[in-house]
Amino acid sequence: MVDMVQQAQPAMAQRTSGQGEVLLEVTDLKKHFPISSGIVIQRQVGAVKAVDGVSFNIRRGETFGLVGESGCGKSTTGRTILQLYNATSGSVKFQGVELTNLGSGEMRRMRREMQMIFQDPYASLNPRMNVGRIIAEPLLVHGVGNEKERKERVAYLLEKVGLNPYYVNRYPHEFSGGQRQRIGIARALALEPQFIVCDEPISALDVSIQAQVVNLLKDLQQELGLTYLFIAHDLSMVRHICDRVAVMYLGRIVEMADSEELYNNPQHPYTKALLSAVPVPDPEVERQRQRVILQGDLPSPANPPKGCNFCTRCPVVLENCYTQDPEILEVAPGHWAACHRVI
Repeated sequence: MVDMVQQAQPAMAQRTSGQGEVLLEVTDLKKHFPISSGIVIQRQVGAVKAVDGVSFNIRRGETFGLVGESGCGKSTTGRTILQLYNATSGSVKFQGVELTNLGSGEMRRMRREMQMIFQDPYASLNPRMNVGRIIAEPLLVHGVGNEKERKERVAYLLEKVGLNPYYVNRYPHEFSGGQRQRIGIARALALEPQFIVCDEPISALDVSIQAQVVNLLKDLQQELGLTYLFIAHDLSMVRHICDRVAVMYLGRIVEMADSEELYNNPQHPYTKALLSAVPVPDPEVERQRQRVILQGDLPSPANPPKGCNFCTRCPVVLENCYTQDPEILEVAPGHWAACHRVI
C-alpha cells in the first residue's frame, strides 16, 4: 500500500498542471525534524513528520491555496519549497530547475525569482531599520542598481503598495499592522520575483484591513504577472483569492481541487468539517446547516496514527481506515481525494 501511495503522489503532481505552464512542481516532498535524546552524546530517537509526502503543481499566474488547521505543516511546506528548510526527501522544481540539489550560491541567485510574505508584520520587519533600508535590503544583498536607482525603486514600491513614498525615513513602530504588511509586500516585490509564498499574510491583521491587503495582492498579481502560494486557515478568504486549493492534515494533502469545485462538492470528511465551520451570511441557510464537530485533538506529527492520519477524529471512519493508508486518487477531473469512502 505504501508503494501505491508513493506512485500516486507524483502522478497527482503531473496531472494537476492543467493547460497552463507549470512554474513550480513539488513531488513527494518530506520535511522531518529529528528528535534527539541525551546530554553529552545525543542520538536521534524519533522525528516530527511536519511534511510527509506532499505533491502538487502551481501554474504560472495562478494562486494556489494551502489550507488546514494550525500544526498541519502548511508553513513548513512553504519554507521547504523556498529551501529555507532543507528537504528530508522529495523534489522541488522551479522552472524545471531542481532546487533541492542547488548549492548555496546557486540557490541565492534563484531566490531573486522566489520571495516570501511573512505572517507577522510586527516580527518580520527589523525595528532598527527605517522603511527605506528595509525595502532596499534585497537590492543591496543581490547587488542590484546604484544608490540613486535603489532609492527610486523604493519610492516606486511604496507607491505601488499604497504608501506615501516620503515614509522612507520612518521606522516600523510608526505604522499600523496593515501598513507594516504593505511594507513587507513591497520588500518581497523589490527584486521583481515571479513566485511569492504568502504565509498567512492576513491572519495577524484586523478584519477591516484583511480585505484591503487581499485586494492589493490580487491587483499586484494582475499587473505584475505574479504566481502565489497562499497559505491560510480562513477558508472564506481562500475561496475569494485562490484558483485551486489543497487541504492539508497532519503533513499530508487529503484533498485538492479547483476552488469552486472544492467548496461546492467536498469529498473528504476533514474538508467537510472545515467548510461546515465557515459562517454563512444568510440566516435561513445558517440555521439549516449541519455542523460537523471533530472530536479530540490533532495527533502529534511525531507519532501519527497507523493507517489513515485522520482515522482518530473521522466521524465516518471505517474498519480499514485504522490499518490502510488511503491513496490520493482523482475522483473527478482535477479533483483529488485520499479517503477509503471515496475511492
